[in-house]
Amino acid sequence: MSGGDSSSPLQEPPSWRRWLEPRYAWGRSIHNLGPKLLAVVVAVTLWFVATADRRANVEQGYDVPVTVRDTTGGRGEGTRATSDLNPGTVRVTLSGRPERLRELRAGNIEAIVDVTGAPEGSFTRPVAVAAPNGTTVSRKSPDTVQGFVDTQLTRTLPIVLSVVTPPEASLPRYVVTPSEARVTGPGRVIVQVSKLVTSPESLGAASEREVPLIALDEAGQPVEGLQTNPATVTVRRLDTGELPIKTLPVTLNAPPAGLKVTARSVQPSSVRVVAAPDLLARLREISGTVVYRPGSYSAPVRLDLPAGAQALENVTVSLSVEQVTPVSVP
Repeated sequence: MSGGDSSSPLQEPPSWRRWLEPRYAWGRSIHNLGPKLLAVVVAVTLWFVATADRRANVEQGYDVPVTVRDTTGGRGEGTRATSDLNPGTVRVTLSGRPERLRELRAGNIEAIVDVTGAPEGSFTRPVAVAAPNGTTVSRKSPDTVQGFVDTQLTRTLPIVLSVVTPPEASLPRYVVTPSEARVTGPGRVIVQVSKLVTSPESLGAASEREVPLIALDEAGQPVEGLQTNPATVTVRRLDTGELPIKTLPVTLNAPPAGLKVTARSVQPSSVRVVAAPDLLARLREISGTVVYRPGSYSAPVRLDLPAGAQALENVTVSLSVEQVTPVSVP
């Protein structure tokens, strides 16, 4: 056997273990140090430019409805009411992150006017704005709001049906449920209400719909600043859409004493009458009135129709009338 070194050659340590050696780690870190630092600076600069709008605060304006708060004397809700707010909204400008302001709507912001302790009558009070989390109020316009504090009243009124004009070939029938409602608001506004009507709707045969209520004054104009209870009612159409028609004969009034009808022709002799089914069921004939005079002539016939009924034809009559001489009795 030939002599020689019989020991195994030394193996290279794994690459990751090299980083445990300070000299190797330092050497790799400073290798191409300039380009590495430049790349870091460029990356940080691009990040700052791309996210500048997300990090910087911006401003955005909102038109916020004014809410009135009143806890005068600890009285319960419903004892006082506010009307004639001027203005009804304030312009609120908020400052905050862009992404936060994009999430907000006017309904997320509170603009409160506190009239606690204000005597009944006109008032001018400051507006307090509650900014949502993550925002601050930069400004608001105007700073004050005017209005009127009054005793709150409630009235119960019958509901007047209001519908879109139906086709001429229909005879619709409706029912409103409930038949009356309460209207609540400031006393000086409540006294203006003349009637409570349903919002005009067009309903098909045998259908129903929920419709809002509208308070009107004497001139037929809407009265604002009130609440109705209930806010909506059900309008139901009862008819099936089929026009209820019945053909009825026409009967004329008798001539007065001293006149005699020698010939008579009624055109048409019967007419079609439109009415509610229950009314038509009670009708057997239609009475007509004509003015009699001696001679031969044509005259219009005035039809005596019950309330709620309508004739679809006009009636005329051709007459020959003679004067009759009374016979004297000895």
